[in-house]
Amino acid sequence: MESGTYPEFSTHYPLLLTTFMKRPVSLYPQQIGVVYRNHVTGEYSRFTWDQWYRRTAQLAHMLQSQFGVKPGRPGAPGDRIGTMALNTHRHLELYYAVPCMGATLHPINVRLAPEHVIYTINHAQDKIVFIDDAVMPLLENIYDHIKDTVEMFVYMSDRPGLPETRVKNLVSYEALLAQQPDQYDWPYLHEDTNATLCYTTGTTGQPKGAMFTHRQLYLMTLHVMAMPSVVNTPQHDIDAGVGARLGENAVPMLNTPMFHIHGWGAPFINVFSAQKIVLPGSFTVQGFCELVEREKVTSVGIVPTVAAMLLEYPDLDKYDLSSLTRIGVGGGALPLGLKTKLEQLMPNFRVSSGYGMTETAPTTIMSFVKKHMVDWGREQIDEIMVKTGLPLPGLEVRVVDPDGNPVPQDDRTVGEIVIRGPWVTEQYFRAPERTAEVWRDGWFHTGDIAKVDAEGYIVIADRLKDVIRSGAEMVPTVLLENLISMADFVLEAMVVGVPDPVWGEKPLALVSLRPGHEASEQDVIDFLIRHGVDTGKITKWMLPRLVAITRDIPKTSVGKYNKKQVREQLDRFLAIAKDVSGPAHSQ
Repeated sequence: MESGTYPEFSTHYPLLLTTFMKRPVSLYPQQIGVVYRNHVTGEYSRFTWDQWYRRTAQLAHMLQSQFGVKPGRPGAPGDRIGTMALNTHRHLELYYAVPCMGATLHPINVRLAPEHVIYTINHAQDKIVFIDDAVMPLLENIYDHIKDTVEMFVYMSDRPGLPETRVKNLVSYEALLAQQPDQYDWPYLHEDTNATLCYTTGTTGQPKGAMFTHRQLYLMTLHVMAMPSVVNTPQHDIDAGVGARLGENAVPMLNTPMFHIHGWGAPFINVFSAQKIVLPGSFTVQGFCELVEREKVTSVGIVPTVAAMLLEYPDLDKYDLSSLTRIGVGGGALPLGLKTKLEQLMPNFRVSSGYGMTETAPTTIMSFVKKHMVDWGREQIDEIMVKTGLPLPGLEVRVVDPDGNPVPQDDRTVGEIVIRGPWVTEQYFRAPERTAEVWRDGWFHTGDIAKVDAEGYIVIADRLKDVIRSGAEMVPTVLLENLISMADFVLEAMVVGVPDPVWGEKPLALVSLRPGHEASEQDVIDFLIRHGVDTGKITKWMLPRLVAITRDIPKTSVGKYNKKQVREQLDRFLAIAKDVSGPAHSQ
C-alpha cells in the first residue's frame, strides 16, 4: 500500500499572512512587540507579542461568532470589513484578524473627500466598519449615506463606553473583545483568497478598488525585505537584505497611514520581522520627535512634506534623534536639496526614495546603490539615492514608448511605466471595464511617465493624467476645473501643478472670466470652499494656492487645454498669478 502524501502541507503549502502573525509570538512571546501612543492624550499602551496575538485571536472570534463574518475563496471575496482608523494597535490587530480568518480588509482612506469615502464604503459593500473615536465626526457626517450598507459599526477608543451619537448599531470594540476566547484555530485558507481591498484616490473619476490575495501580499513582503539598501556606514555598504531586516533590535515607526496602500507594506514587514513596532496614532512633528527619542526608533517611512516639516521644526535640536538611521521617502519625488539638508541636520541617518501605487500594493521601485558604486563619494551616492530607483526583485518593470517598445537608457527619452509581477493587482473590484483600461498586452499600465539612465535607474518625469502630487496626496485637476467652471463668473478654468519647496507641487488655477463679469482671485477660492469643500466634493488641502485671472489659457489645435505649454512657459504664468494660500490650505 502506497504511503499518503500531503501536498497541501508541502509543495502546495499556502502562502498566508497567518505565517507572518505567528512568527513573533513563537520567538518572543514576552517581549514588547507593539507600542502605541495616543496622539491626543499622550498616553502609552504597550503589548507583548503574546498579548497582541491573543487580542487578535479574540478579534477573529468576535468577527466570526458575534457578527457572522463569512470567509471567502479564490474568485469570491469574503465579507468586506472596513476600517476608519489611524495608526493604532487596534488597526494592526484588524490587519491580521480580518484576512487571516478569511474575510477581506478594507482600510478606508479617511482623508478622501466625504463623497469618495461614501462611494468606497458602498461600492465595497462593507458589512462592518470599525471606527476610531477621532474619526467619529466623519462618520456622523456621512452616516445617512452608508447606513443601508453597513450592518454594524464598532467603536474603538482608549476610553470605556460609547459616545453620544445618532449612529445606530454602534458597539464597543473593547467590551466585545473581552468576551471572546483568546485562542483561535486559524484556517489553512487557499493562498489565492482575497485578503485586502484598497481604493485609489479617485483622481480621474470615482475611486477604484484594487484587490490583493494572501499570496500577493506574502510575496511582496519577502521581496521588499530582500531588496538591498544603503546602511549607515562611512563606506556606504550594502546591507544583507532579509537578514538585516529580520534583526530584532530594529525599531520601526509606522508613520505612513495604514489606510494608505497597506501603510507601504510596513504592517506586514515589521510583524514578520518580529521588531518592536511603534504606532503614533496620527503624525505631529513634536510627537514624531518624542517617539523617536523615547522608543529609540531606527527607521521610518515619510513623504517629502513631512521631511520638510522636520527640517523647519525649530525645536528639532532639543531631541535625541541619534537612533534614527534610515528614512524612506515615498509619495512624491525626493528633492536632492531636501535630502542633503536633512542629513546635514541629522547626520546619523540616510534618506532614500521609491515608487509605488495602490495597484501594486504598493512597492515596485526602490533606490539603492549597485555593488560597484559602494566606494563612490557622498555626492555621487546622493544623486543615486534621490532617483526613483530600480525594480524590486520579482517584478518586471519597463518604460515603454506608445508602441510598447522599451525606451533607450539615455536619461532623456520618456515613456510610460508598465509593470507585471506576482503582487500587481489582477483586477479592480466590481469594475471589469476599468480593469481592461490598465491591463493591456500582458502589462499593467501605470499612467506615469519616466526616463531610464545608463545604469537602469528609473526617474519619474511626468504624469500622463496631469495629477498633482501635494504632500502624500494627489489633487485631481479635472475635478477642480469642473468645480471652478460652475461659478457664474467663470468662462474657462485650467489647473496645473507647479513646484513647491514644501509640498512638492501646488495647484495653479488659470481662470478666464465671462464677458461682463468681474471677480478676484480670492472669489475663485471662496467659490471652491462653498461649493467644493463645504459640500464634501473636495478637501481643503486640494484648494489652489495660486490663481491667475487671464484670457490667455493655452489650448491645443483640437481645443483641449494645453498644460504642456503652461509648464514650458511657467514663469510667464507665475508672473500674473496671485498667492491665495492661507489657513484653509493647511494639510
